[in-house]
Amino acid sequence: MTLTELLPSLGCEAADRLDQDVWPKSTRLGSGGELLFAGAPVSHLAARFGTPAYLIDEVEVREHARAYRAALPEAEVAYASKALCTKSVLRWVAEEGMSLDTCSAGEIAVARSVGFPADRILLHGNAKTPEDLKAALGYGVRRIVLDSLDEIEQLGALASHRQQVMLRVTPNVKADTHVAITTGTEGQKFGFSLLPTVRDNLDRAVAAVLAQPSLELVGLHCHIGSQVSRVDRYEEAARKMIEVLAYVRDAYGVTLRDLDLGGGHAVSYLPGQSEFDLGGYARRLRVALGYECSVQGFPLPHLTIEPGRAIVGPAGITVYRVCAVKNGSKTFVAVDGGMSDNPRPALYGARYAARLVGRHSQAARRPVVIVGRHCESGDVLAENLSLPSDIHAGDLLAVPCTGAYHHSMASNYNQIGRPPLVGVRDGVATLLVRRETDEDLLSRDLG
Repeated sequence: MTLTELLPSLGCEAADRLDQDVWPKSTRLGSGGELLFAGAPVSHLAARFGTPAYLIDEVEVREHARAYRAALPEAEVAYASKALCTKSVLRWVAEEGMSLDTCSAGEIAVARSVGFPADRILLHGNAKTPEDLKAALGYGVRRIVLDSLDEIEQLGALASHRQQVMLRVTPNVKADTHVAITTGTEGQKFGFSLLPTVRDNLDRAVAAVLAQPSLELVGLHCHIGSQVSRVDRYEEAARKMIEVLAYVRDAYGVTLRDLDLGGGHAVSYLPGQSEFDLGGYARRLRVALGYECSVQGFPLPHLTIEPGRAIVGPAGITVYRVCAVKNGSKTFVAVDGGMSDNPRPALYGARYAARLVGRHSQAARRPVVIVGRHCESGDVLAENLSLPSDIHAGDLLAVPCTGAYHHSMASNYNQIGRPPLVGVRDGVATLLVRRETDEDLLSRDLG
């Protein structure tokens, strides 16, 4: 028998400690089981804004932006807006001097609504619609990353002035991440392949762009995947991309000065997961680029990187209210949200931590499965979590590291409105995006 079994309260106190590698930096434990987020009691925020609710710490978002710019002052750091694209968030990153990586006319519209400088915006994606391209041209987006021969032809026809473009290349670098978020290897939909046997390869793409008088080829782009923790994978991608830049120079007599290595830097979702080594990444990337440029006799390119998850992910939490507890072969704790506000576990097996909020429990812990309210067996938010055995309907649960790809991927499955996004700074909460109502859902149904 263990000491925690003899003294259950000892186990409770140990379990009550916050793992600061997982929770936002401003998160603190208060009295009576309260959780303080950016200086505000989470239970008070839940009472004011309802549940489920996304909470985001403005100061931490800004701190992450500053950390990236300080680590690579010579590079352009473009926030990947697909992680969390709202007016307030885009204002924050713009004020911190970041550029912006967009994927659609909608994301450009949000950027335009807050006056994000067009010369600090780039657009990419594997299947841009004419509306996407027109939105970029209409706002004066500086660079458009092209992903197919069809896009080259369409943009060439639409552009009425010299538009800077880059070509997305598949560097064939294995990112050691889930297959659904691996983007830099052969056999997935992104980029021009470097294999000579592939029809839409780099040579055809370069020739097609150079043949368009309205397009100016300025560089190459790559992205190896998301939630990538190994820095050496980025080193490998950097070396390969310099080789490709040198090849284009030798084959076409064009020296491309821009290199975008994408983002995808990992964050910690569970205790014990290692954080992305930003300092090591910056140092090793400089060495890799410098060495390969020396070998190829190529000038150091203007570097762009695209962190998104790493900027907003660790700064956010989601608050749920327990609806029901079922005991059987497993203990299921059902909450008032689920796969409509967090589809990541169902999409690619993402795992999360969680904790009881708003009251202190002396009850022994037991493993539970946190499930959502949707009509799918796969609507599971977290598994094998240790929570107090007296958890019951009405309790609050908080889930850390939900700032990225939650609000942006939310849906209306089962006709459930999407949660609000609440910004918190120095104990003051501001509603950034309101909760979706039944009236909102019905307003689009013209039946």
